[in-house]
Amino acid sequence: MYPLRPAVSWSRVTSSTSSRRALAISAADETCPRCGALREHDQRYCLDCGLALPAVTGRVATLRRRWITRFGWYPGDWVWTALLALVVAAAGAVASIAVADAHRSGGPGFASVPAHVSIAAPVAPTALPTAPEPRTHPAKPSANGLTAWPASVSGWTIVLVSYPKTTGARAALATATRAATSGLPAVGILDSSRYASLQPGYDVVFTGIYGSKADADAAVATARQAGFAGAYSRQIVR
Repeated sequence: MYPLRPAVSWSRVTSSTSSRRALAISAADETCPRCGALREHDQRYCLDCGLALPAVTGRVATLRRRWITRFGWYPGDWVWTALLALVVAAAGAVASIAVADAHRSGGPGFASVPAHVSIAAPVAPTALPTAPEPRTHPAKPSANGLTAWPASVSGWTIVLVSYPKTTGARAALATATRAATSGLPAVGILDSSRYASLQPGYDVVFTGIYGSKADADAAVATARQAGFAGAYSRQIVR
């Protein structure tokens, strides 16, 4: 008679498999996957071979442990990127097939234009609309060719430059002349001491006399393009 083989204990086999997989999980969490050197959980690079170590916390680490528990081996963290790319590619292929089938069957969203319908070409406008010019008050030129602020008018203007009166009026006159030559409208010089809305003691070179702040603000860009980068709107009140 042949000797009887001892019966195999399936519980022992299962226990042995679970132990091996637990060891595999422990190795994945506590050693370098390239050289097998021990590592700390918060260690980012292997001290022996310099490999960038996989994280042991977070979603990828949890998926890694589940994979090892299920299959007993692990290909590497790259597998999740590959699986995601595969899912996206499959979804794109399914969507492309669905669109192609709907197009062939004349489904909704793919209406065709009848052959007898003519589509008129768009007509280009003959001229572009232009923005309205800011409204200005009429002003009379003074003896030196500059504009004098009307005696009974309160309004808004654009201040180009302000000069202290202690330095004389020559610089203010030269600036006003340059502004008028550049094409700015109604250029003049104000004595700030005569106006309650201005700080006294300055010769103020201005351009334009406007009835509202909006009209003055609309013309500030023109003054700055003429070379007066510091131009700003200001109310003039006696």
